[in-house]
Amino acid sequence: VQLQASGGGLVQAGGSLRLSCVASGPIFSNNHMGWYRQPPGKQRELVASIIGRSATEYADSVKGRFTISRDNAKNTVYLQMTTLKPEDTAVYLCFINWGPSTNWGQGTQVTVSS
Repeated sequence: VQLQASGGGLVQAGGSLRLSCVASGPIFSNNHMGWYRQPPGKQRELVASIIGRSATEYADSVKGRFTISRDNAKNTVYLQMTTLKPEDTAVYLCFINWGPSTNWGQGTQVTVSS
């Protein structure tokens, strides 16, 4: 299955964005999906993930500000980001655990200005 991420952009601090990641084929509740991000010059870090309808995991730095959700009927996982901070600036990459492998989307740039 291939992933297509979208929804990134330039936003002022305190603003909001919603990222979408659409899979090219059916996804199932037991597919672990989510988002990583890679800030400039830094390592990739897990932002949020979801398995099933509501089993979620978040990085401490985004708890209370970001919400991950999925719509299996639309083969899509979302990341609603609110109260954005300049330190949220990064390329955001979606992933899906598909059998024994992990598939990645192409990434979408999020830039938060102060």
